Amino acid sequence: MSGDAPRPDYGETWVYESIVGALPGIRLPTWAAVAIQLFVFETAIIGLSWYYDTWNAAIAATVVVFVATVGSVEMLRISTLIRRIDVPQTYRALLFSSNMEVVLSVLAYVAIISHLFVFDPQTSSSPLVTTLFGEEPPVLVVYLLLLVLWDVSYRIGTGWWATVTGLWRSFRYRFDPETARVFQRADIETWGFGVLQLVLVPFVLDQPVLLAALLAHVAAVTVVTAASVALLRLRSRTAATAPS
Repeated sequence: MSGDAPRPDYGETWVYESIVGALPGIRLPTWAAVAIQLFVFETAIIGLSWYYDTWNAAIAATVVVFVATVGSVEMLRISTLIRRIDVPQTYRALLFSSNMEVVLSVLAYVAIISHLFVFDPQTSSSPLVTTLFGEEPPVLVVYLLLLVLWDVSYRIGTGWWATVTGLWRSFRYRFDPETARVFQRADIETWGFGVLQLVLVPFVLDQPVLLAALLAHVAAVTVVTAASVALLRLRSRTAATAPS
C-alpha cells in the first residue's frame, strides 16, 4: 500500500478511495487516512462508553471497527495491485466505476438494521441492542452504532463485488502467468478479508440469523474465490502452452 503513488482519476475509483482524496488542498498518504479512521472511531467508542456507561458494547464495537479498518487497508492494497498491471478495460470499469459495491453495501446495511431494530425485538426476549445499550439507548450511541455498521457494511459490499467481478474476469479472459499471479494475489487478499470477519462470530453466537448470515457469507466468498483462482491457474497455463 503506497501513499506516494499517483491517485487514480475520480470515476475510476471505489467510493472510499474518492473520499480519501476529496478534501481540497489536503493530500493524505493512505496509511494516515486509515490511521485517522481508526483513531476517530475508537476515540468516539471509548468516550461514549465512559460517558454513558455502555462498556458492554465497547469490545464488540472495537472489533467491528478493526474489521472495517482492515477492510480499508485491503481495498487500497487490492486496487493498487490491479492498477499496476494491464487489465481489460471492461473489467476495470466494472470493478471501480460501476458503483455496484455501494448498492451491495446498502443492501447489507438495510438487512442488518432491519434485523437489529425490527426482527430481533419482535422475536427475542432479549434483543441484542437492548442487551448492549439498555432499554433506552442514548442517541449519540445509536448514531455511532449506525455509522460503524455502515462502515463495515460498505467494506463487506466491496468485498462481495470484488469477488464476483473476479470470478467473471477469470472466466471471461485469459492472462499470461505473471498477470494471472497478480490477480490470484488480489483474489486471495479479498478472501482473506472475508475470513477475517469470523472474528465477529463470538458476538453473534446468541443471534442465529446473524450467525448463519455471517457463516454463509464467508463460505460464499471462499467458494467463489476458489473458483476464480482455479480458473486463473488453468487458463493461464493453457494460454502459456498454446501454440503462437
